Amino acid sequence: MATNLALDHAFRVRGEPTKKAAVTRALQEFIARREQRQVADLFGKLDWDPGYDVKAERDRQR
Repeated sequence: MATNLALDHAFRVRGEPTKKAAVTRALQEFIARREQRQVADLFGKLDWDPGYDVKAERDRQR
């Protein structure tokens, strides 16, 4: 199915050289924002271990 897209603005704003590059960049940014939103939705939902020592873990991994 063909889809017509208005890409003139994307060309000017992002400076992409081709329509394919503009669409690819837009999809990459869309996916990145969705992934960031999924991570942000986890804030406040994770239980932290009060006995976990970040500094001790860093020293152990070296």
